[in-house]
This record gives sequence, C-alpha cells and structure tokens, in this order.
Amino acid sequence: MKLTLNRRPAQNDPAPGAELGDWEIDEGPQGVAGWSTGAQANTTTVIRWTAWGLLVLGPLLGALAYLSVPAQAGLTQKPLPPAAPAASGAQGAAGFAQLFVAAYVSAGEDDQDELAVYYPDATGLRLEGESGQRRPEQLTVVRLRQTAPKVWSVTVAARITGPAPDTKPKGARRSDDKEDAPVLRYFQVPVATAPTPSGASGYTALAMPAEVAAPEQITAPGLVYGPMRPALPSDPRTQAVTEFLTAYLTGAGELDRYLAPGTRLAPVRPAPYTGIALDTLAIEGEKGAEPVTTVPADGTTLRLLAAARATGHDKVRLPLTYALTLKARAGRWEIAGLDGAPAPAPASATRTGATTSAAPSAAPTTR
Repeated sequence: MKLTLNRRPAQNDPAPGAELGDWEIDEGPQGVAGWSTGAQANTTTVIRWTAWGLLVLGPLLGALAYLSVPAQAGLTQKPLPPAAPAASGAQGAAGFAQLFVAAYVSAGEDDQDELAVYYPDATGLRLEGESGQRRPEQLTVVRLRQTAPKVWSVTVAARITGPAPDTKPKGARRSDDKEDAPVLRYFQVPVATAPTPSGASGYTALAMPAEVAAPEQITAPGLVYGPMRPALPSDPRTQAVTEFLTAYLTGAGELDRYLAPGTRLAPVRPAPYTGIALDTLAIEGEKGAEPVTTVPADGTTLRLLAAARATGHDKVRLPLTYALTLKARAGRWEIAGLDGAPAPAPASATRTGATTSAAPSAAPTTR
C-alpha cells in the first residue's frame, strides 16, 4: 500500500517543530467496491491459504473419494478366495504314507529310529529280521479318504521283492528262482496333518501300517461303442486310424496330414515302435457287422475304439487301445481328437442294456 505525505498550503505554514498531526496522510483510495482496504487484505490472505490447502488436500480427498465409492454404491469388491490350508490337502498325506510304507517294508532289527520319523511311537517297537531283506518297488496310492478332520486314511500298493514262501516239502532244496519273488501287497496308513509353527504342513502317522486286501474290482460301465469287430482294410475308418497311429507312434509320415483342421497333436518322440497293425474297431452306435466303404457328408463325426498291436524295436508286439474321434472332410476321415478315455453310455441306455460292450483290457490283470 502506497502512503503519500502532502504538505498544507503556504499561508498556513506551521512553525518549525509542528506535530506530525499537522500533516495529511494520503492512503490512496479508501475503498474498492465497498470493501475497505483491511478487509481486502484479509480476504486475499484467506483465499491464498485456502488454495494452498486445496492443493495439499486434493490428492488425499481424491483417494478417499475413490475408496468410498464402492461402499456408498453397494458395490463391494469380491474378496479373493481364501487359500486352502496346507494341512487340509490330501496330496501331502498320500506322499507321506508312501514314504512310511517304503521305510516300513525294508525295516529290520534296530531300525526303530528310521520309522520314528513317520510314527514317533515306533521307538518302542520290537523289530526283527535283517534290514533291507524285503525291497519295496512301484509304490502308489490306490485309495485315499478322509476319516476325520485333518486325518486321512491312505492305502498304498507296493510290489515287494524278497524271499517267497517255501511251499516245498521239508528237507527239499529250494530253487533259486524263488529267492526274489515280487508280490503285490497293500498297506493302510492313518495320517494326521496340521500346520507347523513355520506355516508349512506337517504330517505324522497315527499308527503302524495295517496290511489290507486289494481293492475290489468293479463291473465296467457300458460304453457308447458297438461290439468289437475286425478292422477291414476296405473300411475308410481303418485306413484313417492306421495311417494316424503309424505317424503318431512310429514317426513315419507327416502327422498333420491325418488331423482335422484345428486339431493339434504331437507325435510320440522318440518313436517307440516300428510298425502298427490295427486289429479291431468298435464304432459308436454301430451294432451290425456290415462292411463300410464310403465316407459320409463333410462335418460328420463319430467316436470309436481302436485295438492295435504295436511292434517295438525289440520285435515284441504290444496291445494298445485308443479312443478316437473322427470327422469327415472331402471324402475322407480325419482324426479330430485323441480322447482321454472311452465314452460311457448314457445312464438310461445302460439300464436298458442298449450298450453292453466294454473296452478291451489294455494290460493283463495282476493278482
């Protein structure tokens, strides 16, 4: 603000030493649009501080507004699914049981500490026999069920190699081929699981393994395919499947030329076989044995089972069965899918006995 001192006219010139009050103070305009100068200054200060406050609080207020919108609009964010507790998983219990059975089968005298890693009370057991006299092989879990919260019953199958029972008369010499007879046996292990202080899953056996009988074999469900019949060379489906399996398993030929558009399959590498012979086919919905020599309209699909024999590099032939989906195009059949399993018949068809065929066994049954 500019201040100007104006001296009075000369005729009233005061004597030296006059008071300051004899001088007029010109403060410039005394008001702006009805505002006093002091009010204007105060208003300017308030506006300036308000602007600074908005600059500082702006980002914070924006963040608060963003976070408050879902709650105000009732649009709560979907919570992430809680992670499954490690102690509730069955996979760890199954692996733990396999390790326990392996140690149990090969255990002998003075091996209590090795078993106590899985079952702490094993330290008080009496073990007999030579350690390692029996050797577990091909251990696998064949049954897994939860019997109580955090408790699993695990049935482990183990092929055990060791001394076979002596069935010869007393005093007769035992043949050497009886020394290592593999036997398939089953053991049931109760496993408890819980989180450890570190947060990882912990396991312990609640008892020693119990030997049990093999799981019962069930009756195979009905399938959508008709009966198995010879794969005739004149049948276009025989030709398509044979060419596909030959390229897929022996590496002979380009696999893609036998696949329907959009189908992606990679050949087996290294090629395990040198030749393929297709023996029988079971066609979806086909009940008769009339020969087929034509291909239906483009886009027609069918499912079938193909039983083949594959010749290995050692000249040994192995039986193989494939569930395939075929699709017709341009007067030929192409492979549209290598199915994961044979297709079961609908429940109604199974009850009425409309489909009675079953897939041929892929391997002999072990007893």
